[in-house]
Amino acid sequence: MVKTSWTCKSKCLKKTHQQRPWPVRTILTRSQRTSVLGFFSRLPAEVFHMILDQLSVLDISVFCMVSKEITRHVMDYISSLSWKNKTIIQSFHFPVHLEQSSTAEHYRHLGLLFKRCTLLLPTKERLKFSFSKFSEIPCFMMEECSVSSCVGFSRLGVFLETLIAGWDELECQRVFNFLCELTNLMQKAEAVLKTIPGVRVYQELQLRLFCRHVLLDPWRNQPDCQFWLVHLLKPWPIVSQAQLLLVLYGPLLPDGFIGWQNLVESVLPHATLWNLAKGILTLFGKLEVKGWTAESLLSILEEITVIPQPWHMENVARLLVLCGSNFCYTILANKAINGRLTEVSRLLIYIILVCERDGYPMSWAVKLVQQICKLFSSESEKFSFIQQLENKFAEITREFFESSLARDHFEDGQFLQTLSVLLESNVRFHTIFLHMLLK
Repeated sequence: MVKTSWTCKSKCLKKTHQQRPWPVRTILTRSQRTSVLGFFSRLPAEVFHMILDQLSVLDISVFCMVSKEITRHVMDYISSLSWKNKTIIQSFHFPVHLEQSSTAEHYRHLGLLFKRCTLLLPTKERLKFSFSKFSEIPCFMMEECSVSSCVGFSRLGVFLETLIAGWDELECQRVFNFLCELTNLMQKAEAVLKTIPGVRVYQELQLRLFCRHVLLDPWRNQPDCQFWLVHLLKPWPIVSQAQLLLVLYGPLLPDGFIGWQNLVESVLPHATLWNLAKGILTLFGKLEVKGWTAESLLSILEEITVIPQPWHMENVARLLVLCGSNFCYTILANKAINGRLTEVSRLLIYIILVCERDGYPMSWAVKLVQQICKLFSSESEKFSFIQQLENKFAEITREFFESSLARDHFEDGQFLQTLSVLLESNVRFHTIFLHMLLK
């Protein structure tokens, strides 16, 4: 009886054990336990994209650095037309100040996103992937958008500056070549430079806006800006380099086009010529690094001041003053050494006039004259130079007076003011000059 009972109990236990088997324990490798997508590996691509839709551009740029697989999925996501239409295409026309700052920050974040998600690609592939999203947007392409207040180029510049920040010079050279090929930049520059200045006004303005807003202005450091400016100028002869500098930095008319004739016929104020001086100074810095010489820059300046025709002399003098003491002395000393004393004297008189009119200390002009005097070895040469300078003072004053008689300009208040400033500058210059001699 007991034996039968024990047998039945054993059968029941065995049957229960068969119905409820214990789980089998297995050993997982680290790669099996840690999937590159983790939880996201179980999601359909559509659901994954719906999650990414809820993230900001900056959040996605951080998320894509988790793994290569995540990066691949993010690149698929930002390649979709729906994301491009929602995120990249913005309104660039007539923005208020708040909208301008917000779109600039948005394109800075886009630059970070494309910088991070293309990190492992070769340079050319990175550029192709990034700019394939922009090439069909009119506001980002030259001569495709005719709205004068469009800020598309500046937003593209913010994107590019963020994308390539930290890249070495060889990679930046590839960027320049890629952009030239993408936009036909060199061909469009050639079309402008082969015509008389002021004939292709729209093309000049488009070339200026693209180069300034995309390649030059976004960079805060002079060496970075110099790199792009040198590459823009290098392919052309000296005359074309001078013309291109004026296209990029020359004075603008109220309608936004370049004021070529104003350089010849009008006296331009300080602010109008400052951009051109800034461009020349950008090019003038660290010449030995870029393989340029002082002589080549002097040649460029010589050409600049006769495009489209010889400038008004006061504009030449003001440009030299804006370029600073070293640059101004280099130009005048080169002319003096080459025996062009008449030209040096005339320029100095107008530099003295600019100092008086624009509020620069006259002692600066006096020291400049003293530096030029030191170039001459003999006392007779120094005396001859000073005498020529004094004669030029009298000659220019007489020119102003005779011009007023011939054209009846005595009723012109601006002309009388200029004549008055010239006489006052003469007095102030000689007062300081004699005071320094008597010390």
